[in-house]
Amino acid sequence: MTAFADLHRTRTRTGEPLLLPNAWDHASALALAAEGFAAIGTTSLGVAAAAGLPDGAAATRDRTLELALALGSERFLLSVDAEGGFSDDPDEVGEFARELYAVGAVGINLEDGLGDMALHAAKIAAVKAAAPGLFVNARTDTHWLGDGDDEDTRTRLDAYRQAGADGVFVPGLTDPDAIAALVRSLDVPLNILYSPAGPTVAHLGALGVSRVSLGSLLYRRALGAALEAVAGVRSGRAPSGRTPTYGEVSSLARTGPGVH
Repeated sequence: MTAFADLHRTRTRTGEPLLLPNAWDHASALALAAEGFAAIGTTSLGVAAAAGLPDGAAATRDRTLELALALGSERFLLSVDAEGGFSDDPDEVGEFARELYAVGAVGINLEDGLGDMALHAAKIAAVKAAAPGLFVNARTDTHWLGDGDDEDTRTRLDAYRQAGADGVFVPGLTDPDAIAALVRSLDVPLNILYSPAGPTVAHLGALGVSRVSLGSLLYRRALGAALEAVAGVRSGRAPSGRTPTYGEVSSLARTGPGVH
């Protein structure tokens, strides 16, 4: 966990937070790594949608573990979006975290979905007991699914920190003053979800944010680019923007014993 945890301290040294792009498959992760990102997360929506499964419904446990197995031995640090841990049994969540750590993941993102706070805290404690070296990013959905109540947000984050969370995540929070106030109240790194309509990465760093995640943005942009390309072709226009060559994409394939 040390190297990954240290990346969360880059804001202190450089003024820029850790920018964590989120991949949905092997190729997207390696393409991002080739752009110089030392750490890459996964996106639960991207993983679920690519498999034709619902997001946030605990339907992608096996898919998520398979992706972690494929990426955990790569040269970048891997943090896995595990929804709510794919179970309401803390011991089962802890076992899943142990499996992630065993295949090379260094971080896990766990969301409360505005569910029972005590249960989510118990999941975090179980993960830290099963895989102490795994960086737990505890997410609360008070601003994503709820009304953004500040007291509820801080109460939940405090409970998750006491349970052992190494960092906390508040997606949907975009107000600069509220972000700065939350940073001042925390003794662990704050993760914010980047929003095109919200503060820039540099501004978030200036506010004290340690980590900025892109969530499902890249996956959704990739789908949007595909739709724009096919619409252009259909109307007689050549697709614009960057298009990796066949060879460049082929170079992202896994190689080694048993891979043909």
